Amino acid sequence: MYRDKSALSALIVSSSKQAADYLRGILEGLRFHPIAEVVSIAEAKRRELETPFDLCLINTPLPDDFGIEFAEELCENSAVGVVLFVKAELAEQVSYKVEDYGVLTFPRPGTRQSIQSAVKLAAATHNRLAAFERRAVKLEAKMKEIRLINRAKWLLIDRYNMSEEEAHKYIEKTAMDNCATRGEIAENIIRTYES
Repeated sequence: MYRDKSALSALIVSSSKQAADYLRGILEGLRFHPIAEVVSIAEAKRRELETPFDLCLINTPLPDDFGIEFAEELCENSAVGVVLFVKAELAEQVSYKVEDYGVLTFPRPGTRQSIQSAVKLAAATHNRLAAFERRAVKLEAKMKEIRLINRAKWLLIDRYNMSEEEAHKYIEKTAMDNCATRGEIAENIIRTYES
C-alpha cells in the first residue's frame, strides 16, 4: 500500500528565514506539497487548526516557546510526523524528554543527507500511524454495525420469539433481498420496533 510522497503536506516552524528556506528546499526535493512556513508556535497552532498537515519540522528555539510542548502535543493527538531541530549540545537532553511521544530530535548543524533521512523517517512514521488510524476507524464502524445487528436481533427475539440464529438469518436474508447492508436492515428494525 504505497502512498505517493507528493500527497504529504508539511509545516516548517522556524524563526530563521534562512533555515526555513533550507528546509523547504529539502522538502521540495522529496516532493512534499503543500509546504507552509510559520515563525512561531502560536502561528503553528493556528495553522494546525485551519489545515491539517502530515509532517512538521520545528527549528528551535522559537520566539514564543522552545517548541517541545507543541511537538509533544502534535504527536500525542495526531499522526503528524515531527522532527525537532535543536542545538547539538541540547540534542541528548531534548531527545530524552520527547522520544516517548514519538518526536524525532535532530542535532544542528546537520548534513543535507542526514536531514533528508530524518524527514523520510518522520514521513514513514506518519504513513504508518495514518494507516493505523484508518484501520481504527474501519474497526469502529464494524463494531457499531455489530452492536446495531445485536440490538436488532434481540428486538426480533423479543417480538417474534425467534431464536438468535433465526433472527440473524432473517437480518442477513432481508439485507440480501433488499441489496442493503446488515447494518441498514438492523437500523430499520430498530426504528420500527423501538418507536
